[in-house]
Amino acid sequence: MAETQQVHANYINEKEKDKSPEPETSRTWRRRFKASNMSFGEMLEMVNILKRDDYDGKKAKIMVKVVKSLQKNFVVRRTKDQLRKRWSELKLREHDQYRMIRRVLQKSK
Repeated sequence: MAETQQVHANYINEKEKDKSPEPETSRTWRRRFKASNMSFGEMLEMVNILKRDDYDGKKAKIMVKVVKSLQKNFVVRRTKDQLRKRWSELKLREHDQYRMIRRVLQKSK
C-alpha cells in the first residue's frame, strides 16, 4: 500500500515539474475574443450587411462595418476572422439556415 502511494506521489511530482509557467502577456498583443454561438439576429444583421455591400471575402472595410454593427446593436465583440469563418460556413455548409435568413430579409423589405 505504501509503495502504491509512493508511486502516485512520484507521478504527481513529475507532472508538476513538466508544467511550465504561463507566458507573460504583453499589452501590445491583441485581445482574443472567445468564439461563441451567434444568435439568429446577429446572423441576420451580418448577412444583411454583407449581401447589401456585395461582400466577396476581400473587402476588409465591409467586415469592419459588420464588427461595429454587431458591437453596437448586440453588445457582442467578434473578430473579423470569426465573422469571415461564420460567413463561409453559412454559404457552404448551412444552406437551410442561409436560405431562411435570406427569406426573412426579403420579407422585411
